[in-house]
Formats: sequence, structure tokens, C-alpha cells
Amino acid sequence: MPHLLVVEDERDLSRLIARAFTREGYTVAEAATVREARASLARRPPACVLLDLMLPDASGLDLVRELKAAPATRHLPVVLVTARSEEVDRVVGFELGADDYVSKPFSPRELVLRVQAILRRLAPPVAVPVAAGRIAVDEEGHVASVAGRTLPLTALEFRLLAHLARNAGRVLTRASLLDAVWGAAADVTDRTVDAHIRRLRAKLGPARGWLETLRGVGYRLKAS
Repeated sequence: MPHLLVVEDERDLSRLIARAFTREGYTVAEAATVREARASLARRPPACVLLDLMLPDASGLDLVRELKAAPATRHLPVVLVTARSEEVDRVVGFELGADDYVSKPFSPRELVLRVQAILRRLAPPVAVPVAAGRIAVDEEGHVASVAGRTLPLTALEFRLLAHLARNAGRVLTRASLLDAVWGAAADVTDRTVDAHIRRLRAKLGPARGWLETLRGVGYRLKAS
């Protein structure tokens, strides 16, 4: 089973989360600060990070920025687990590349199911490369490129682009994107889709025009 890292300064809550996953066969490392989390990441890279936002030495968002900026951890899924439930916190977290957001208090069982859903979505797919114009997506190799230039996408951005590419020429509603990319259980909104589309379009660079917005309907990646 995968190895997880729980970054939570409330010891009792950290142990509760750890027990919920160890019962399912996972191995779990715990950290109470961003500094401890960095050390744990260096010792043993996890399959997923469960991260509190309010930590004693820094904001959890700082760690998200670090993880998504480093090539070695860019695709590492991050689940924010925090008492800060305002929409702006969720939007900022997702814009930085977080894969899910769970508000305290929460059900440990639901948290386990959410992480399992993320890890299933990240399992290596059996798929042939697809292309739309100069945009190419190789799901098996987990590589997306524009005119041969590899795009620095987060895991969630890659899934979003891959889904758009598989359905090139079709208009996809925000609801359908939420269901296909984030999963039906994810606590996210239409604004989350819009934020990721903006980030994805910026990374497409000269091919950004291939990702179209149909106001009031959804998004479409133009077919070749």
C-alpha cells in the first residue's frame, strides 16, 4: 500500500488520521511543522500529502508552493485538511495545485475514501497519445507538450488537459469536468474549474487559443 505524509500540529488529530489509514494498510509518517515535513519528504517520498494550513512555523500554503515548484514533487498529490473553510482558502489552495480540500471537523472514513479516489485517478492509465493541433497528451507517459515543448503541469492540471484532449471538439460543462477530473465526492465548485482552466491556458502559451470558453456553457479543446 502507498506511504502517506500527514502534516498536522494537533497531535491527537494527527494520530486519528494516521490510525484511519494504517487500518487500511497504508504506512504513515507524521510531521507537526513545515520543517519536519520537509525532512520527512527527503527521507521517504510519499504517495500523497495530507496538509493542515495553519502550522506553527509557516503556512501550509507555503509548502504547497514549494512542492508544486519542484520538478521532483510537482505531481505529488496534496489534500488540504484544515479548519479554514472559507471559499477564498479553497480557491487559493486549488490555484496553487492542491488536489482536494477537506474541512474540519471531518469523517476519517471519508478522508480515506477521498485519498483512495485521488490515488486511483493517478494510477498509470493505459491509453494512446492524443493530440489537438500542436497540443499532445501522452497519458501513459504522463507527458503533455505544445509543439514538442513539455508543459510543467501539476497532476490535476494534467488530468484536466487529458480529459479535454480525449474529448477534443466537444463542449464540456463545468459539472462534467468536476465529476471527471475531481470526482463526485470532491468539495469543490465551478470557480475551481475556472481557476484551473486559467492556469492551464497560461501554461499552454502559444496554443492557449485552442482552449475555448463558451460563456454560460463550459469549455472545449478544439479538435485538429
